[in-house]
Amino acid sequence: MDYKDYYKILGVARDADESEIKRAYRQLALKYHPDKNPGDQKSEERFKEINEAHEVIGDKAKRQKYDQLGSSYRAWERAGQRQGGYDWSQWGSSGTRVDVGDIFGPGFSDFFTSIFGGSPQGGSRGFGQQRVKGRDIEQPLSISLTEAYRGTTRILEHNGKRLEVSIPSGAKSGTKVRLAGKGFRGAAGPGDLYLKIKVEADPRFRVDGDHLHTEVETDIYTAVLGGDGLVITLKGSVILSIPRGSQPGQVFRLKNLGMPLLRDPQSFGDLYATLKVILPQTMTDQERKLFEQLAALSNK
Repeated sequence: MDYKDYYKILGVARDADESEIKRAYRQLALKYHPDKNPGDQKSEERFKEINEAHEVIGDKAKRQKYDQLGSSYRAWERAGQRQGGYDWSQWGSSGTRVDVGDIFGPGFSDFFTSIFGGSPQGGSRGFGQQRVKGRDIEQPLSISLTEAYRGTTRILEHNGKRLEVSIPSGAKSGTKVRLAGKGFRGAAGPGDLYLKIKVEADPRFRVDGDHLHTEVETDIYTAVLGGDGLVITLKGSVILSIPRGSQPGQVFRLKNLGMPLLRDPQSFGDLYATLKVILPQTMTDQERKLFEQLAALSNK
């Protein structure tokens, strides 16, 4: 298995900050998005590669682990070790398995899944053995917003047995998943086990019932002249047509791109994207003169 240089894929330095990574990703994703390159297999593969790179170095925890792996791998190369002999198993994930293929489309690399794929979270979590007559048990269980969107499973160990628990799509904080007969036993039979769901905060979205709110970044030129913006959704990235003269803070409704309804998972809320216009922090002399000319024209 080959090492993948995610910094090189996004064209950023290894010490790039979050805004540089986000900007590089947005530009590349817009360029290679399948909607802009229909039927172009090379662009599709490049788009998947870009998404994979951003999934890792755009996430603080994954980036830290990836950087540690990169240092180890480069040291191994400098030592002149034999090709293909690197021990990848030491970097295998033991955290929550995130099937990013469901988010961005199939085809994430073996490298990614080996390092970040992992196994279901919560492997050995006991629930006590005291015998209370028919009493129910309530156990908190945290899931990510992405897992709440598509549904997920957890493997729990209970009374010496492994239980595979399905969490339905559309679950919210406070949703309870009932496991009948898995509570404390009593003379009248066992109670039930309730998993009380907590959906963890996702920095990309604000949850409002079945609706989601996010930001779409664009530059001043696109806001003034119109153009395309890239919106990250839980279903995958989509291109938003930004009208000419759009204002900072303007909200665009993307129908059916919110959360699935718990009782009707084929129906969805909406996603509201608020326009965030990024102003240039540095300008060339020529750019400054052009802005001055525009300012003079607007004052006439």
